[in-house]
Parts: sequence; structure tokens; C-alpha cells
Amino acid sequence: MATHESMNNLFEKCNAVLRNAETQYIISSRQDHYNDENLDIAMKELEEAYNDVAKMALSANEVQREDLHRMRLQIQQLQNQMTLLDR
Repeated sequence: MATHESMNNLFEKCNAVLRNAETQYIISSRQDHYNDENLDIAMKELEEAYNDVAKMALSANEVQREDLHRMRLQIQQLQNQMTLLDR
């Protein structure tokens, strides 16, 4: 079972990555090609967060896996939006 502290740390990291990626998405959608590098970095951070969530799920209990699944869905949704952004 994953510890409470490790779950909290992961969720804090994921939420920070999501906030940054959302900001970069908004900026990129307004500035055409001027923010491509920052958007690419944000997308890489999202992928790393997604992988961290998947790893944590391997040692999580049922309740924790449900929380991790919801986080994974949030990350995937933003990844999809960013992928579809016309750059």
C-alpha cells in the first residue's frame, strides 16, 4: 500500500503540473507559435506525471487506485486538448 505522505506528494506534484500545463495551453492558444517550447515542456511534464501516477497505482489500495485513476483522467484530458491545439 502506498503511504499517505507519498500519495499527497504525488497529488501536489500532479496538480502543479496540471496548473502549469493549463497556463501554457491558454498562452499557446492565444499566441500561435510563440509558446511552442514552453508547451512542449509542459506536455513532457504531463507525461512524466502520468507515468508517476501509473507507477503509484501498482502499490496502491483500492481507494487510492480510484483517486489515482481520476488524476490520470485529468492528465489525459489535458494532454488530449494540448495535442489537438492547432500550432
